Amino acid sequence: MLEDHVRLMMLLKNAGEVAGRKKLQKMVYIAKRLDFPFNERYDFHFYGPYSEELTLKIEELCNLGLVKEVKEKKGGYYQYCYSLTDEGETFLLHYDMNIPLLHPFVEALNGESSRFLELVSTILYFGQLDKQAIKEKVAVVKRKQAYSEDEVEKGFRYIESIKKIAH
Repeated sequence: MLEDHVRLMMLLKNAGEVAGRKKLQKMVYIAKRLDFPFNERYDFHFYGPYSEELTLKIEELCNLGLVKEVKEKKGGYYQYCYSLTDEGETFLLHYDMNIPLLHPFVEALNGESSRFLELVSTILYFGQLDKQAIKEKVAVVKRKQAYSEDEVEKGFRYIESIKKIAH
């Protein structure tokens, strides 16, 4: 079992359940950007930062019976929910890996909507730019999401608050 897979399992264990593929993608990306030991490569995609590697690892964990993927009908679309299986929980008992502060961090992220985490991850993706340039980028690349100025400011404040949890 590769350590990257175990880290993903630990994230799911700490979350209990993650509702949505997009939300899981954003949670791992945000954790990675705030120096948690996730190694998946990300590119900018339609919904913000996206990792094909993460998608494949989750699929592998599901195929091994360590992670459960449940497809739920939500109005006019399907949502996938992820959690550890009993086998996954047992497996982690035999693996000695500790990621300090992961639990409160993941709990905080999982309490937010996937739409908001999409905004936060997009802000972080353009983090090498100054604040005004990030706001302009978000307005362009997330035009369809139509984030308000207040939402973008909330995203910046949220990043500062979760940095305190992560460190």
